[in-house]
Amino acid sequence: MKKFLMMAGLALICGQAWADTGTDPDWPCIQRKQPHLSLGQVWTGPVPDEAVQALVSDPAIAGFADRLEQRRLPIADAETQIAEFAATASNDQLTALMVAVFERLDDHRGALIQGISRYGHKQVDLARSIEDRRARMAEMERAESPDFDAIDAQEAALDWETRIFTDRQQALTYVCETPVIIEQRAFALGRVIAAAIQP
Repeated sequence: MKKFLMMAGLALICGQAWADTGTDPDWPCIQRKQPHLSLGQVWTGPVPDEAVQALVSDPAIAGFADRLEQRRLPIADAETQIAEFAATASNDQLTALMVAVFERLDDHRGALIQGISRYGHKQVDLARSIEDRRARMAEMERAESPDFDAIDAQEAALDWETRIFTDRQQALTYVCETPVIIEQRAFALGRVIAAAIQP
């Protein structure tokens, strides 16, 4: 029982620690929450103008951007495909391609950020539930005539909630790294496309 109480206490401490990072109390990642990126963070090419914006929805550019956004496409393969595209593309088309790729990646990343916030909120709620259950168990154990069956039931529930919390905590590393991976992809694709821009 002491093991479960100790784990529950650690769970609550972790939940409170999250609340102290950044401005969002539900944000569970070490990385500061940044809901959206700006194109300038990942692009050193020309500033998109109206002509470029008009090309973003071009079917050929939009379809290519859809492929480049997919993380299953290695950057090396993307670089080859971009070089093939650049052989006949104008600077405006290349810039429009980057805008289209960025919009897709940023939308995907933004949806992930929202999901992580919901994930963090559930973890904070679960940590509070664990602490409340621990407190109830302590009260039950201090009773003049403890109901050991009820205490055992609370202990089993505490064990289950703690396991869930721990499993989610272990998954956080991957969950929190995913937006960073998307940022890195946006930067890598931006570098490749910018390199194809003709002076």
